[in-house]
Amino acid sequence: MPTEYFVIGGVVLAALLILILLFKAVWRVAEPNEALIISGLGARGKTELTDSLGFKIITGKGTSVLPGFQTARRLRLDSRAANLQVSCVTQQGIPVVVRGVVIYKVGDDLHSIANAARRFLDQQDSMNGAIHELFTGHLRSIIGNLTVEDLILNRERLTGETRASAADEMIKLGLIVDSLQIQEIDDETGYITNLGKPHAARIAASARIAEAQRDQEATEAEQVAAANKASAWRDSKIKQASYQAEIDEAQARSRQAGPLSEASARQEVVVQETRAAELEAALAEQRLQAQVRKPADAKAYETVTASRAERDARIAQAEAEARETELRAAAQASQVKQAAAAEAESVRLRGVAAGEATKATGTGEAEAARARGFALAEATEAQGLAEAASARAKGLAEAAAIRARAEALADNQEAVIAQQLAENWPQIVEAGAKAFGNVDHMVVLNGAQGIEEMLAKALTLGGTGLGLARSLLNGATPAPLANGVEPEAAKRPADTTP
Repeated sequence: MPTEYFVIGGVVLAALLILILLFKAVWRVAEPNEALIISGLGARGKTELTDSLGFKIITGKGTSVLPGFQTARRLRLDSRAANLQVSCVTQQGIPVVVRGVVIYKVGDDLHSIANAARRFLDQQDSMNGAIHELFTGHLRSIIGNLTVEDLILNRERLTGETRASAADEMIKLGLIVDSLQIQEIDDETGYITNLGKPHAARIAASARIAEAQRDQEATEAEQVAAANKASAWRDSKIKQASYQAEIDEAQARSRQAGPLSEASARQEVVVQETRAAELEAALAEQRLQAQVRKPADAKAYETVTASRAERDARIAQAEAEARETELRAAAQASQVKQAAAAEAESVRLRGVAAGEATKATGTGEAEAARARGFALAEATEAQGLAEAASARAKGLAEAAAIRARAEALADNQEAVIAQQLAENWPQIVEAGAKAFGNVDHMVVLNGAQGIEEMLAKALTLGGTGLGLARSLLNGATPAPLANGVEPEAAKRPADTTP
C-alpha cells in the first residue's frame, strides 16, 4: 500500500514538471521596451488602419506560441541614437560641415510597430544607417536655402524644418524622432571665424576697458584698504595705549590700595574722634547750661531786678524832686509874671493918667504921647523879666532831674550793665558769631573747655558786651561790630553833665 502511494506521487510530480516545461515552451511575455511579433498558423492581428495583418503584435503582456506552428520574434521599442555628419553648401556658396545627433525610436502604436516590423525586424541594426541617410538628404536641401548667419543664430529653425520635412518618411518607417540636435557647424574657408572677429575685437576692447576699469577700481580699493588698514592700525594702537593706561592705572591703584586703606582707616578714626569730641562738646555745653549759665542767668536776673527796683526808686525820687522844683519854679515864674504884668499895667495906667493929666493941663499932645511910650516900655520890660525868670526856673528843674538820674546810674552801673546785657543777649551773641561767619569746617580737639574758651573770646573780643551795654545805656543804637572790636563811640564814656 505505501509503495503505491509513492508511485502515484511520483507520477503526479512528473506530470507537473512536464506541464511546467510545456508552459515555459509555449508561453511568451513581452517586456516593457519590446513588442512580440508572432507569425504562423492562426496568427492574425488587427490594427486601426487595416482589418487584418499577417502576424500578431503583443506589447506589455504574454501570449502562447505553438512550437513548430508559430514563431515569436522581438522588436525593440527603446530609444536609439544616430550621429549625423553632413557636408553641404549654404545659400551663400560657403561649404560647411554640420554635425548633429538624432534620437529616435519605434512608435508605440500598433501601426508604427507593424511598419517597423516589416522593414527592420531582422535588420534592426540597420536603422541608424537609414536614419543617417534620411536626415542627411533633408539637411542638405534645407541648408542650401539658409545662410551661415541663419545656421549660427537660428538653429531651432533648422531643426524644426528638418523634422517637419522628414516626418512623412519617419511615419512610413514606423519611427518617431524624440530629439534632433545640431551640435557643431564647421567651415573650411574660415567664414565663421572671420564673422566673429569684429564682435570678438569689440568684446576684446570692452574686455580691456573693463579690465582697465577694474584695475583702476582695484587700485583705488587697495589704496582705500591700505588707508583703512592704517586707520585700523592707528585705532588699534590708540586702544592698546588706552588699555595699557587703564592697566597701569589699575596696577597703581592696586599698589596704592594698602596706603589708601590705611589712610581711610585713619580718616575714619579721625571722624569718629571728631564725633566723640562733638558729643563731648554737646555734653559740656549742656553741663554749662545746667551748672553755670542758668545759675548765672538767675543770679544776674536777681541782681538786675534788685538794681532795677533801686534805680527806678531813685529815678522816681529824682523825678519827683525835679517835678517839685519845676512846679516851684513855674509858680515863682507865674508870680513874677503876674507881678510884672500888674506893674506894667500900673505903669501904663499911670502913663495914661499922666498923659490925660498933661493933656488936661494943656501941656500938649507931645507930652502925653511921651508919657504913654514910657509906660509901654516899662510894661514890656517887666513882662520880659517875668518870662526869663520862668525859663530859668524850668531849666533848673530839668538839670536837677538829669543830675538825679546820673547819680542813680553812677551808683548802680554794673547792675544796669548786667540788666542791659540780659535784655540784649541775642544781639550780643549775633555780634560774637560774626567772627565765625567765614569758617567752613572747624574741629575742636579739647572738648567742652575749648568750646567755652572760644565762645568767651568771641563774646568778649574787643569789649563787645561792655561796648554794647554802654551804647544802650547812652540811649544810642549800637553800631555794628567789625572783627569783634567795638566802635569808638561806644568806648567814650557818657556825658552826664547838664
